[in-house]
Amino acid sequence: METTGSGRSLAWPLLTWGVTRLLLLLFVFKVYIFPGPDVTSDVSAIYQGWYEVLRTGTFPVHDVTWQYPPAAALAILSPGLLPFLGYASAFFVLAFLADLAAFALLLYAGHRPGRRLHGAWVWVAGVPLLGPTVYARYDVMVAAVAVAALLAGAKRPRLMGALAGFGALLKVWPALLLLGARGRRVWASAAVTVLAVAGLFAVAMPGSFAFLTFQRDRGTEVESLGSLVFHVARHYGWHGEVLLNYGSVEFLGPWVHVVSTVALALTGMAFGWLLLWRLLAKRFEAHTMADAAFVAVLMFTTTSRVISPQYMVWLVALAAVCLCFRASRMGPPVGLVLAASFVTVLEFPIWFGHVVASDQLGITLLLARNGLLVLATVTAARVLWRATVPEPTVPRVPGQATRAKEASASS
Repeated sequence: METTGSGRSLAWPLLTWGVTRLLLLLFVFKVYIFPGPDVTSDVSAIYQGWYEVLRTGTFPVHDVTWQYPPAAALAILSPGLLPFLGYASAFFVLAFLADLAAFALLLYAGHRPGRRLHGAWVWVAGVPLLGPTVYARYDVMVAAVAVAALLAGAKRPRLMGALAGFGALLKVWPALLLLGARGRRVWASAAVTVLAVAGLFAVAMPGSFAFLTFQRDRGTEVESLGSLVFHVARHYGWHGEVLLNYGSVEFLGPWVHVVSTVALALTGMAFGWLLLWRLLAKRFEAHTMADAAFVAVLMFTTTSRVISPQYMVWLVALAAVCLCFRASRMGPPVGLVLAASFVTVLEFPIWFGHVVASDQLGITLLLARNGLLVLATVTAARVLWRATVPEPTVPRVPGQATRAKEASASS
């Protein structure tokens, strides 16, 4: 009977995953056309162009849209593993396999003691909510590495450190997975991995770290929190521009630098809060690493100058790991992230033209999506703080209780 119950518990997530992923594949292979701009053009144009440069043994150092750490080259080169397919087709297949790997890990983890299948369901539902963009960016591959790292957790600290370090060299943000880690083995493993892999790239491929200087002149991306200032200001005479810049559609013009600086300041404040939390936190449980990573990535995503749709894949992945743990209390912010994911597919790609035009529908969608992210960030941070930081104790004054009782009796 137990086996039958287990089989039934797996049947629905497996079926739902299969149906939703088939739809995503049909969209990226253009059997059906998804509304809005073609989200696959980044793969067939930008990624494939980088592929042609990377396969010569150097990074695209003259292309300012290359803004990724060195191990990202492995993701861009990976379609070469399937030479019997065209570049774009091979990339979509590999993105699908990365999605499958993350799902399999969450399913396996969901049947461990102290775990549950809620995390697998978050992944099953969250990925299709974002539409075909998930399979047309390499972020799903990074997300699979992050899921594996967090699920390795405290039981396999060296493996977690190695995966987090490697993930950071794929797209930086997995470095935040280490925020809630305790013990030297995790940090040592991460450091060794980063130094070894980065060193290999520095020796083997020129321009490994050129990406560090390619974001200095970025504007404010039209989907970011700060962009709302300019979406509204355009209706009151602001004379800036909306241009494709550094690989994304950005606002450029008066006051953009100020808003970008404020965004960076908010990111700095988020880092300060996380540092304070790490210093004061005393109660660490099995789920704390996942919860802390979720909060950290939420903070850095929400305050970023760029909130591209694929950034939501990071949050869905970390949200899924949080809800693998029965003891995690991240349910409400996870629900907010899933709601924000649905609004994200509406603002990009379905009604992206309205966002670029700053019309009423575009502004409403951005207010809803970014408002949900802000609320999720505040809620998740509060949950993490209350679960891990002990309440300050008020020292008792000798005789205080006795005097209080006497005063009460006399009254």
